Amino acid sequence: MDLNDTPEQSAFRREVRAFLAAQLPPALSHKVQHRLRLGKEDTVLWQRILHQRGWGAPGWPKAFGGTGWSTIEQHIFEEEATDAGAPRQLDFGLRMVAPVIMAFGNKTQQERFLPRILSGEDWWCQGYSEPGSGSDLASLRTRAERKGQHYVVNGQKAWTTLGQHADWIFCLVRTSTEGRPQEGISFLLIDMRSKGITVRPTIMLDGEHEVNETYFDDVEVPVENLVGEENRGWTYAKFLLGHERTGLANVGQWKRLLKRLEAVARRETASSGRPLIEDARFRDKLAQAKVELLALEVTLLRVLSAEAKDAKKGLGPVASVLKIKGTEIGQAIFELTMQACGHDALAYLPEALEPGYSGPRVGGEHAAAAAGDYFNMRKLSIFGGSNEIQRNIISQMLLGL
Repeated sequence: MDLNDTPEQSAFRREVRAFLAAQLPPALSHKVQHRLRLGKEDTVLWQRILHQRGWGAPGWPKAFGGTGWSTIEQHIFEEEATDAGAPRQLDFGLRMVAPVIMAFGNKTQQERFLPRILSGEDWWCQGYSEPGSGSDLASLRTRAERKGQHYVVNGQKAWTTLGQHADWIFCLVRTSTEGRPQEGISFLLIDMRSKGITVRPTIMLDGEHEVNETYFDDVEVPVENLVGEENRGWTYAKFLLGHERTGLANVGQWKRLLKRLEAVARRETASSGRPLIEDARFRDKLAQAKVELLALEVTLLRVLSAEAKDAKKGLGPVASVLKIKGTEIGQAIFELTMQACGHDALAYLPEALEPGYSGPRVGGEHAAAAAGDYFNMRKLSIFGGSNEIQRNIISQMLLGL
């Protein structure tokens, strides 16, 4: 595969760079580049800026308000946006539930939900995992019983990322106990303002409120919020997970963080007293991460090119390969960043992640997030289906073992 831009792609890259230079707020870029704390307002602001330009959904077809960009154009946009320090767009709406609604939802659902995802008006979260159903998602117990024109939902979801901000949640719920566990699951869209929903924070290792437990107590959900057919939700869930796992490859973000890591290694000194970037062992580790990231990028482009030919089919088990390698590379980068910061990373000050912090520091601004990032990102190989489960999927569905 030729990774060099064609003249047309070079022109598109220049257009993206010009837009970013003119429209990406410097304060927002500073937050992202220095791993400072982002709020809901930051993500919503960037989504609205992109939407105003007509770029709110780089991966959507034009028929639904997207850009209609090719796979390569999407990749160029992501690469340039992340390099410039743009925050990541919210995956749950744009890259997860929206493709399901496009492929399996009815016209009313498409007209109701998709424009509000594009504009940033609706913030979505995911209701898949439960206390006893993570990697074994088919064992979920949250139940939805149909009563007239409503489903009545009872149960609990765990690890609801950013659910404290959400307007809507897409949920897998059990609507039948007959047959195999996968055959009795349905896909519901639930308003988070509904009576009977309680969201409780789960504080992460780095002290941040990122995930939640979500409880449903006799929550009424209109029947028209069922996506597709009742008891066919497992099919839609697998389709969605393919998009999620591809997104977890995070090639653009890892490229930016590798550049940041190199800059840190030039500022920090090794035990020899010379810049860390000149230390042979550290440089070898950095080179290994670069080579693996290049291989991941080529694989991602190949997979996305194939998927573009048959979007409704989804990515299937090959998405598991991208998920494993993407998360392993990310974890390696965060670990190397903490190593590069050395003892300066030991003093973790959560308040130093706030923009404008002027209190005491240990080390430079680049060290403030190092330890928190390292511990928080241990999750990468667990969420979205643990990497152990992904290897089982690869062995069974790709290798036929």
